[in-house]
Amino acid sequence: MSDQSSDQTLLKTPLHALHVELGAKMVPFAGYDMPVQYPMGVKAEHLHTRAKAGLFDVSHMGQVKLTGPDAARDLERLVPGDLDGLRHGHMRYTMFTNESGGILDDLMVCRIEGGLMVVVNAACKDADIRHMRAHLSSDIEVLEDRALIALQGPGAEMALSALAPAAATLTFMTGMEIDIDGVLCFVTRSGYTGEDGYEISVPAGQADALARKLLAQDHVEAIGLGARDSLRLEAGLCLYGHDIDETTTPVEAALTWSIGKRRRAKGGFPGAEVILKQIAEGTSRKRVGILPEGRAPAREGTEIQAPDGTTIGAITSGGFGPTLEAPVAMGYVGAEHATAGSAVNVVVRGKALPARTAKMPFVPNGYKR
Repeated sequence: MSDQSSDQTLLKTPLHALHVELGAKMVPFAGYDMPVQYPMGVKAEHLHTRAKAGLFDVSHMGQVKLTGPDAARDLERLVPGDLDGLRHGHMRYTMFTNESGGILDDLMVCRIEGGLMVVVNAACKDADIRHMRAHLSSDIEVLEDRALIALQGPGAEMALSALAPAAATLTFMTGMEIDIDGVLCFVTRSGYTGEDGYEISVPAGQADALARKLLAQDHVEAIGLGARDSLRLEAGLCLYGHDIDETTTPVEAALTWSIGKRRRAKGGFPGAEVILKQIAEGTSRKRVGILPEGRAPAREGTEIQAPDGTTIGAITSGGFGPTLEAPVAMGYVGAEHATAGSAVNVVVRGKALPARTAKMPFVPNGYKR
């Protein structure tokens, strides 16, 4: 969580004053002053989200609207996802790729009337916007005047439906404009925790009032970046700059599922030759889940060894999983060690500790399909 430079003034989201009022511990993240935890603490926030509903401020993310009759086909020139086949009100996860097949960023795209709504990562948003402006003919509107609130957990539908009954009609990876207690918002049923939930794009001036209305409900609590990270790790979801970057391809990252059948057949995106060859022939390494034995977490950068002591990879994300009450991690290993259940060692504080590769997610998803 150190994606910022210390010599620049930190930006503040529209919910900054609310975080401070709620007693959040604030930290620099992607150029913003963000809440890493509240007085409840990271573990309790994590478990509350899994059991009830957590409210996250993700206004640091980039929100972009692409408009034009061929916006989907236009954006397809930069990503391997099938966007042209995306139905109105439906979403897709995809990524910007470079000519060598590496991932420049991952993003969420929703088909809307007249174009697309795109959400990109905070640390990459300026570069992503430049990338789109350099290569797309569609009109590009950066939605600077909107906040983004994530409401996650099994109680999310009840909480949002209390203010906007229409929210209950959405299913996983769909979105639409919804009037929430008199404020027109763009709502998607999506998120970054593995739980059911929503991401709510709300006018910046109305974000504080909406957040307070949601937090006024008994089962909703404010959740910080610390629990957001442990929740997404248990869900087996990638963090850009850690689990995926310009040196990893979607195939190596076990994200081949995000590349549509038509795109696999026709290509037409940066790095297609490399990526399609990897789909056909395999890769030398693969992102896998790792379950260390015992209680010691294997954190980012930890060496992964074969049982004979040979180095076979490294952890890219790791920590303690409060839901599992055990350490969880993910990382890259040689393809011959990538089968779930393979015995490996993780080198923690100089000691080779036994672990095994595992399928992800580590915790079953709660999505409403």
